[in-house]
Amino acid sequence: MEIRIGVQNVSREVVIETDLTSADIDKKVADAMAGNALDLTDVKGRRVVVPAGAIGYVEIGEEERRRVGFGA
Repeated sequence: MEIRIGVQNVSREVVIETDLTSADIDKKVADAMAGNALDLTDVKGRRVVVPAGAIGYVEIGEEERRRVGFGA
């Protein structure tokens, strides 16, 4: 699932591909809005931590991404 995070005062958004479900992401975003940092891990194991006060928006993509090509 692809997640796009808009960070205040930064022109580029943070894009993360993760294996989390939309319910897990919703919970993490809700915790971040309560004052905790938004802490996510992508499919390659890299962690992205965004301070709660810097989050402009969070866009949650499709559950399953459609594959194209020979690996589909």
